[in-house]
Amino acid sequence: MPSKIVDIVRQALEEDIGTGDITSQACIPEDRQAAGYFLARETLILAGSEILPIIYEIRGGISGLQILRQDGDHLHEGDRIANVTGRARTLLECERVALNFLQRLSGVATLANQFSALVEGTNCKVLDTRKTTPGLRILEKAAAKAGGITNHRMGLYDAILIKNNHIAAAGGVPQAMENARQSGLPIEIEVRTTEELDEALKAGADHLLLDNLSPQQAEEWVRLIAGRAKVELSGGINLDNVRNYAESGADFVSVGAITHSARAVDVSFRLELL
Repeated sequence: MPSKIVDIVRQALEEDIGTGDITSQACIPEDRQAAGYFLARETLILAGSEILPIIYEIRGGISGLQILRQDGDHLHEGDRIANVTGRARTLLECERVALNFLQRLSGVATLANQFSALVEGTNCKVLDTRKTTPGLRILEKAAAKAGGITNHRMGLYDAILIKNNHIAAAGGVPQAMENARQSGLPIEIEVRTTEELDEALKAGADHLLLDNLSPQQAEEWVRLIAGRAKVELSGGINLDNVRNYAESGADFVSVGAITHSARAVDVSFRLELL
């Protein structure tokens, strides 16, 4: 498991538990043993199951953990996700952190899956974006992938995407492209006018980002580009219109809502004494 994920989980536990779960310490004998299970309370796509072993490894105090379902699985109301046994205090102090991860990440996966299903049968792929919860990007992008969509760049460090402010700062499309070409990496560039489009294509762009077009406008631009570069659409794309954008002939649609607006799904934790 990447150390980044372990660090995220450790920070979440420290944030919630702090110096100790004073309620459980006050109410429950230290040696009391219990069994618990995580339960889907609605239809969802699971993500975050790999977090559970990390949580209990960090905290200790459990005698058994059984992961019943894997990330990407379709769950229905009443399906069990995992069983855990151990000290009752440990199970209770870890409950909220475990649920926070499962509910948030499964929410991202579930929304991603809805977008993915809506573009089936087209040649268009759904991409996520960098519009993620600060500190949770690696987990949210993994959740989006579990939901069936394609990850875009992880950050500013692993792919070149020239946007309108880069173009302004560089002095125009040709200059931005010329400067970026020295990196030797594939270049994606945002174009907002047909003039910028012509400049980008002449400069050798192989991936174009078209922002805030209607599906009809997108179709016109795709015809104009005529396969000379990959086409990505963004801006205002939602569950109601993603199919129309996908049918425009674009290669990709990028959707920030998958990570910044996903609803936490309903997952619960039940505890029983042994």
